[in-house]
Amino acid sequence: MPRFSFQQVDVFSSRPMRGNPLAVVVGADDLSDEQMQAFANWTNLSETTFLMEPSKAGADYRVRIFTPIQELPFAGHPTLGSCHVWLAHSGKSPSGYIVQECGAGLVRIRRDGTRLSFAAPPLNRSGPVDPTLIDRIAHGLGIPATLIEDANWIDNGPDWIGLLLPSRRDVLAVRPDYSLLKGLRVGVIGRFDPEQDGADAMFEVRAFSNRGTEDPVTGSLNAGFAQWLIGAGIAPSDYIAAQGTVLGRAGRVHVRQESSDIWIGGEVTSCIQGSVEL
Repeated sequence: MPRFSFQQVDVFSSRPMRGNPLAVVVGADDLSDEQMQAFANWTNLSETTFLMEPSKAGADYRVRIFTPIQELPFAGHPTLGSCHVWLAHSGKSPSGYIVQECGAGLVRIRRDGTRLSFAAPPLNRSGPVDPTLIDRIAHGLGIPATLIEDANWIDNGPDWIGLLLPSRRDVLAVRPDYSLLKGLRVGVIGRFDPEQDGADAMFEVRAFSNRGTEDPVTGSLNAGFAQWLIGAGIAPSDYIAAQGTVLGRAGRVHVRQESSDIWIGGEVTSCIQGSVEL
């Protein structure tokens, strides 16, 4: 069986096992769709990625992103984790942007000190959420619909629906019933109270996937929230979001708007390195 270089990395944390894990297979050009999907199902991580030679001009590498059940055109923590592994294996040190090719097109990535950051891709869908759907989501989250201050579609590949709650405390108190949220990707965000919650972040985020799990730290969701909330004047142009608290993680997502770009960044830590036979 062919053997491939493999890494498992932790994204959005400088400390291993405190962020969101990602499995990365290097040199996967000859693997079939079925092999990639089967391996992603076996790892059972939120995403597994496969690095390939680029097919589009201007790209440094191509990545395909799989959940255990489907391929995604784009996802945030796989973008940063895959770039981290590509830099380690290629031995290259680009002076400008690193350009990733994925199903959503070309995504720019840059190094900010020890962090990697990606430029948030345009939203495929935005705008208000149907009130009937909001009621269903509120019921599925175990909260009154009146607690939801606002809701927006923030679809940038994964079809996230974002909810704004009054506070971090409200976000942490959510107890989802996945049978009622079936088929939906729902994110919730609430502001920190500096006196009660500290000042190392401004918002708390939680992400509930369409396969009945909570995602530890989610780049695509945070990108969508940033585009919505900064654009609406609810969030400042530079902030840090915390995620994963309920799961015992300590993810930190760095958000910064520069001109028309919103950059989503975080630390990436290598945890497992070796080879895999597929």
